Amino acid sequence: MPVRQFSRLDRVLSGIEHAMEAVAGKPEAGRPSPAQGAPEAEMDDLQRRGAAGLMRINHTGEVCAQALYMGQAALARDGAVRAHLLHAASEETDHLAWCSERLAQLESRPSLLNPLWYAGSYAIGAAAALVGDPVSLGFVVETERQVEAHLAEHLERLPPHDERSRAILTQMQVDEARHAVQAQDRGGVALPRPIPALMRGMSKVMKAVAYRI
Repeated sequence: MPVRQFSRLDRVLSGIEHAMEAVAGKPEAGRPSPAQGAPEAEMDDLQRRGAAGLMRINHTGEVCAQALYMGQAALARDGAVRAHLLHAASEETDHLAWCSERLAQLESRPSLLNPLWYAGSYAIGAAAALVGDPVSLGFVVETERQVEAHLAEHLERLPPHDERSRAILTQMQVDEARHAVQAQDRGGVALPRPIPALMRGMSKVMKAVAYRI
């Protein structure tokens, strides 16, 4: 039986279905949560709200990662690049599920603006892919490096005894660093100088809003 060749429209429609699952569904992780077995920390209300705010940012970041990768994969020109992006997205689904579970444990919720974050990120990912696979992979490299840096910041800001959140963010940091290296090895090119700065500015806005809303 011949293998069906999916058109770009097929991939875009698949991305829409994936969006609904990422934003409104219950993501399932393919790997156990790094927080398994870690004791729940005793935190006062202020510490718990702070931890929840940080985990809400990271949950939103993973919603954006899903959107970016799916937007890039939908319009990738090379099948191997598309497969690489989809594999990375599957690991980001683990992150999304872990953050979602941790938010529930902290008696909190995801950002109410996640549909907006997803739509914007999907458009950015698709635009990067339209320029070409090397630029799209370069966008992955820069994105993952910036995420790795903000995870390091969050590890510093977490309540000192919140071992569950810390275990999740530590594993996420390892995965993001690997995604950056893999994208660079596949031919990702350095982005023009203004773009990384714009990305950092957009990230700051997202983090400030998602922490509260």
